[in-house]
Amino acid sequence: MQVTFLGTGTSQGIPIIACPCEVCNSHNPKDNRLRSSVMITEQGKNFVIDTGPDFRQQMLRENVKTMEAVLFTHEHKDHTAGFDDIRAFNFILKKKMDVYASQRVQDAIRREFAYIFSDFKYPGIPEVEMHLIGNEPFRIAGLEFIPIDVMHYKLPVVGFRCGDFTYITDANFISGKEKEKIRNSKVLVLNALRREEHISHFTLQQAIELVEELKPEMAYFTHISHQLGLHAEVEKELPGNIRLAYDGLKIEI
Repeated sequence: MQVTFLGTGTSQGIPIIACPCEVCNSHNPKDNRLRSSVMITEQGKNFVIDTGPDFRQQMLRENVKTMEAVLFTHEHKDHTAGFDDIRAFNFILKKKMDVYASQRVQDAIRREFAYIFSDFKYPGIPEVEMHLIGNEPFRIAGLEFIPIDVMHYKLPVVGFRCGDFTYITDANFISGKEKEKIRNSKVLVLNALRREEHISHFTLQQAIELVEELKPEMAYFTHISHQLGLHAEVEKELPGNIRLAYDGLKIEI
């Protein structure tokens, strides 16, 4: 299994005008982050988790030609706004795109992209096949996904475990029951927004402590704000089994 980090950033802290901070002006490409998303590739099949505003750019950058399905963690726009651009895969693959999401997320997508689901199908609109997920494992093209329920302040978010890989974004609480689904992962991806307390995201220290508790072989932090600091500097502070992810990073599991 290969995992590609399509984006590792967040809308949190992104300024409307040019930002003078050292991260935003860094020449290190690892400090240039699109909105958070990953792609799992198994036996030539691609599965994307979340389609944020940068989805099209991410697909072009990685030269993605095929996609088996899209899975959603939650309905915030920095994770769903690029949904319309799945139409390119409809055109290439000549089939509907399979989409997996909770009922609440499906309802939000239907509201935000009502034209996709209208009785009159305007030529060229995205074509999707919606699949409802709950808390039970499910399979897509033979690959098992285990939903992990986490909390983003008061908003439920779904993480996913696929084999020895676990992906958690936009969380600041995970129950003991759901943590059991994560244990023994070889690779854990976890959000670590910034150093300061935040109402709905793990801080850097909280994320480190959770990794120490769950003990994966390796952990990668994502959904990183520019408020966290320079990639190269933050990496020096991390334990040996934790790294900051960066856009375009590929790992084999």
